[in-house]
Amino acid sequence: MTANKSRRIYLPVVFALLLVFGIYIGRTFFTPGSVSKHNPLLIYPQTNKIEALLNLIEEEYVDTINKTELEEKVIPEILKNLDPHTVYIPAKNLAEVNEELEGNFGGIGVQFSLQDDTVMVVAVVSGGPSEKVGILPGDRIIAVDDSIIAGVKISTTNVMKKLRGEIGTKVKVGVHRRDAGKQLDFEIVRGPIPIHSVDVAYMIDEKTGYIKIDRFAQNTYQEFLTSLAKLKANNCQQVVIDLRGNSGGLLDVAFRLTNEFLKKNEMIFYTQGKSQPRQDVYANGAGTCQDNKVVVLIDEFSASASEIFSGAIQDNDRGIIVGRRSFGKGLVQSQIPLPDGSAIRLTVARYYTPSGRSIQKPYENGNTSEYYQDIYNRFEHGEFFEKDSIKFDDELQYKTKSGRVVYGGGGIMPDVFVPRDTTLFSDYYWTLQSKGTTYRFALQYADNNREAIQGFNDVKSLKAYLDKQPILREFLAFAKKEGIKYKAKQFKQSRKIIDIQLKAYIARNIMDNDGFYPIFHEMDQVLKRAVEELNKQ
Repeated sequence: MTANKSRRIYLPVVFALLLVFGIYIGRTFFTPGSVSKHNPLLIYPQTNKIEALLNLIEEEYVDTINKTELEEKVIPEILKNLDPHTVYIPAKNLAEVNEELEGNFGGIGVQFSLQDDTVMVVAVVSGGPSEKVGILPGDRIIAVDDSIIAGVKISTTNVMKKLRGEIGTKVKVGVHRRDAGKQLDFEIVRGPIPIHSVDVAYMIDEKTGYIKIDRFAQNTYQEFLTSLAKLKANNCQQVVIDLRGNSGGLLDVAFRLTNEFLKKNEMIFYTQGKSQPRQDVYANGAGTCQDNKVVVLIDEFSASASEIFSGAIQDNDRGIIVGRRSFGKGLVQSQIPLPDGSAIRLTVARYYTPSGRSIQKPYENGNTSEYYQDIYNRFEHGEFFEKDSIKFDDELQYKTKSGRVVYGGGGIMPDVFVPRDTTLFSDYYWTLQSKGTTYRFALQYADNNREAIQGFNDVKSLKAYLDKQPILREFLAFAKKEGIKYKAKQFKQSRKIIDIQLKAYIARNIMDNDGFYPIFHEMDQVLKRAVEELNKQ
């Protein structure tokens, strides 16, 4: 009884002491006052919340964390909540991203292709480092410095990494050449290699010139003027400017190209944003093509600077736009460098055509996937095949200089719609394309017959020669050997496009784009319609 009585007296006392001790422990380690001691805004009063949070994690987190790596992940997460074209460019990627716009890089000056796990030189840049030391088309590069690159399943990206480098640096390449008997070793000093943005310029007929512009880079304007001079020397009176697949580039280059076609004081475009007051841009009247008839080709992948050019030509009634509705990228980015060598391309304004149309298609901040899904939705909706599938908002009507009605809502709608032609496509054709069979055969054919075909100095004579060769028969045997089952009915459906592509690719391996495009364009319905429109004007 005495023991039980003692328990009744002491147990409440023990529980009370434990409670007091627990309160003390809780207040000491878990009270708001304790947490406030580690409040990042109190520790780092001069920083914002994001920077304070990163500093807090770096100093107080249980494990060691690389703060720089966290920053690289946090910045894109912030920017993805804005428009689809505001992006972060890490320092390690900036040089590569800028290369296409700057128009050159350091390299050895060859075009190559991976053939049977071997790097084969397809073409050598005229006057470039490789030509100077004697590298020839058809050579196989089997070693770079001390590394074997043949037969090791190296990727195209890794080949470029090995061959490219700072201008003035040296690289050793080992080459296998037919009939050489032994490996040839060359030491090449890397030089500036131009990235051409004008793919090709040639005369379609006695008076019609054609220029294809791949992108708007720093060297595009000069390349364009050189191409134009070449065409005018051949009596070019009217010109087709092909911007299909051209995703844009530098704004000032788009202005200068458009300026060549417009008369003085005709508007090219204007920009406006929350912190960017309206800025109107006009032609200065010094253009060299003010009197030449012009047609512009666009498609669903023509964007940004391509749409500025097309919109100005259309709104000023300067020429005809032929093709399909353009992408609808009308946001102005400013590239802002960051201290560590990275950069942010921040959207600061919108582009508008002379009639007042916003080029930008609708988007929702932070919903990038749906934004880029729009192209697929257009395809599913039938827009690539039927003009009537495109519905316009009557409240977004605008008028060109002469009073023609055009529509806003995103992108440039062509004056002449030309649907995609799918009549020649078959499953057999797509199997050949997906496996790269056509390209590989053409590369092998050109390599095996180089002596016979490299002597042709114009594409017409080369095409006439190829037309007499049993190329299709050899190709079908090649495809069968590659494991592609022959399907007679589908081959008959796609025979024309397969034949033209084979000969175009063979010509490219001999004459580059000057050989490829004139042959490839034999089945280009959009280009044919463009020439018809020029001859109507």
